[in-house]
Amino acid sequence: MKHLLCALALLLSASLQAVEMQENPALKPLFEAVQVRGTFVLHDVANGTFSGHDRQRAQIRFVPASTFKIANSLIGLASGAVGSVDEIFPYDGKPRYLKTWERDMGLREAIKLSNVPVYQELARRIGLPRMQAQVAALGYGNGQVGAVVDRFWLDGPLAISAIEQSQFLARLAQDQLPFAPGVQAQVREISLLEQGPGWKLYGKTGWATAVEPDVGWWVGWLEQDGRLYSFALNMPIGSEQDLPRRIELGKASLRAFGLL
Repeated sequence: MKHLLCALALLLSASLQAVEMQENPALKPLFEAVQVRGTFVLHDVANGTFSGHDRQRAQIRFVPASTFKIANSLIGLASGAVGSVDEIFPYDGKPRYLKTWERDMGLREAIKLSNVPVYQELARRIGLPRMQAQVAALGYGNGQVGAVVDRFWLDGPLAISAIEQSQFLARLAQDQLPFAPGVQAQVREISLLEQGPGWKLYGKTGWATAVEPDVGWWVGWLEQDGRLYSFALNMPIGSEQDLPRRIELGKASLRAFGLL
């Protein structure tokens, strides 16, 4: 079984790297206006095309930080480490980085608040052997979880590129991951950010602070007028004041493609 998972991971990794991405010149002024050297990838799933800004950076792998909460949720539900997205994780009473994390909550709320301790507890419940096997089965980035089950997506060694993020999320949006449809449906549900007439926007932010410079992420997918687009943005983060730019630049990039 282990050999089968390794072979699957190698096949997925090869397919993820065999991607041609076209530069969209409409995006360059958006990044230059705020002096950000980031990347944005849009995957038009029906056409199988990839386009965006900074093709070179789009292929570089970075620590996924809290964007891994999507995969962590999938693995937790599929493995039985958590029964549903509404199962409560008790708060242990210790001070947290954010006051909003200092209460009991399930994954439905924890993913919205990006509650790191809840997802660290979920990873510990999953355990290192199962986590390693499932990350490999997903073909997620470099597939490396290392030896610390509750830190690998924050500090490394796990790393993933913007192109790989867009491909992973396109598979989730289409029910094509190696998990039960009900598991994927629950994670799609809790990943919904906004919706309007004819469209639904799903996604997750991330902020990797264990690298220099920090890296900010916004990844997700958009269902609009019967079509599916997955996307990923990453950019350097100099301070907390830069964090809102992840979604701002991401939405501006989507609009530059005539979306939203």
